[in-house]
Amino acid sequence: MRAPHELIITFHGLGEPPAAIPEEERRVWVPAQWLEALSAAAPRQGLSFAFDDGNSSDIELALPILQEHGLSARFFVLVGRVGEPGYLSAEDLARLHEAGMRLGSHGIGHRDWRAIADDELRAETRDSRTALSELIGAPVGEAACPFGSYDRRVLRALRDAGYERVFTSDGGPAAPGSWITPRTSVVSTRPLEHWLALAAGTGGVRPGPKLQIKRLVKRLR
Repeated sequence: MRAPHELIITFHGLGEPPAAIPEEERRVWVPAQWLEALSAAAPRQGLSFAFDDGNSSDIELALPILQEHGLSARFFVLVGRVGEPGYLSAEDLARLHEAGMRLGSHGIGHRDWRAIADDELRAETRDSRTALSELIGAPVGEAACPFGSYDRRVLRALRDAGYERVFTSDGGPAAPGSWITPRTSVVSTRPLEHWLALAAGTGGVRPGPKLQIKRLVKRLR
């Protein structure tokens, strides 16, 4: 029997976004009650959660909710912001790691990896992985592309950096064990009911042809 496809729902920030958050990023901040509702309704398989950017709400709001429901999640950290106001500290990372959460790299400075030079891309992929591994005292094998932006050059850099799995924001379900793994980002412009319905329909879902073509184009460009 084939393993079911997995829907990975990605959060960025929970609660009220800090004043420093750019206007275009505020739509990915949602109430903590949304994570609570999705965690309570989560099926036993076929759905998981991820968190990008390393905001302090990951430790203050997300971790207690996940632990209350016996769930684990992936946290993709901007290494260059560790310890800054509003972001996770080194101690927070250690706490997430000790709680059984999986930590991965989101780069250093939240930059579009397609738009930077090769040496900068190496730093964003390879150096961030080394730094995060040193911070948590454990190997780091996963990365998430900032803004969901990638192409052949970015994927090559991620392979060269030794990542075992790379996460995008392409949307839709992911095949089991896929190296390039799509995720679906929660946005406040859609109501909670939409996300609850999406989570409830994860079992046995396969990506449609339009979604498959979209992913292929991004990988080949």
